[in-house]
Amino acid sequence: MSFKILIVGAGAVGGYFGARLAAAGRDVTFLVRPKRAEALRGQGLQVKSPLGDLTLQPKLATAEDLSGPFDLIFLGVKGYALEAAMQDLAAAVGPGSIILPVLNGMAHMGRLEARFGRDALIGGACRVAVTLEDGVIRQLNPLQQIGYGELDGTVSERIRAVDAAMHGLGFDAAISTRIMPDMWDKWVQLASLGAATCLLRGTVGEIVAVSGGQATALAVLQEAADVARSSGYPPSEGLMSATAAMLSQQGSPFASSMYRDLMGGAQVEVDEILQDLVDRGHAKGIETPLLQAAATQLHIYQAAKAGLHA
Repeated sequence: MSFKILIVGAGAVGGYFGARLAAAGRDVTFLVRPKRAEALRGQGLQVKSPLGDLTLQPKLATAEDLSGPFDLIFLGVKGYALEAAMQDLAAAVGPGSIILPVLNGMAHMGRLEARFGRDALIGGACRVAVTLEDGVIRQLNPLQQIGYGELDGTVSERIRAVDAAMHGLGFDAAISTRIMPDMWDKWVQLASLGAATCLLRGTVGEIVAVSGGQATALAVLQEAADVARSSGYPPSEGLMSATAAMLSQQGSPFASSMYRDLMGGAQVEVDEILQDLVDRGHAKGIETPLLQAAATQLHIYQAAKAGLHA
């Protein structure tokens, strides 16, 4: 029996993993908005990657013609697009459907649970550097990992089915029995890199090249780790060491995706990645002045972009 997969959106993350799934012969449908559907029908779904380019003519659906249910719903939209995405995908959710979100932060989990129920949800965390430029998905480096698991850490039959669908596609995929800590680890790293590069307005190499730069970046990491620890998810030693090393690398051209969005004049996930972390810290009595400064600065940017300033 075919395992029907719905990819919600064909942006950078969803489009990349969906393209790999479709190229391997999985039964994949992309749920897209009409404008994106028109573009994909014209130029195909294009991926430019150091691991090999591909162009597909994918199976498409819009919210108006979506028919379900689907076995697996892969949700990789930006946090600010979640509400609209939930409305669009609702028709695809049946009694046995599995929703696999790989959004940043943790706020999306509560919102998805409230809408579709906890039983429909599994956890997901992916690491891949991709951008969407002129309709083309560009992979910036070879890193491509995804983990997924039941929220209670068990290895269920449905997780085994998801795992079977994800293997043999050219990216690292694995069941996790600690998916909630994994998601928090990713959040700590993402928030630290995003806050440091956006607040200090530079790549890692540019930050560590100036007096106080490295110390400030590492202080941001410590704030994020303190919030996670107070929430019951202390970051792993490996995560802390790897992130500290990443934030300390001289000459590094690395910049977070949030920084790239900021420099490109795009909308940023400030509420999902930074403000939610700050708010959780405050609720636990944890002070996060650097994270708050980064979030405030990005809120000013968003307001200006939306034309809300007088």
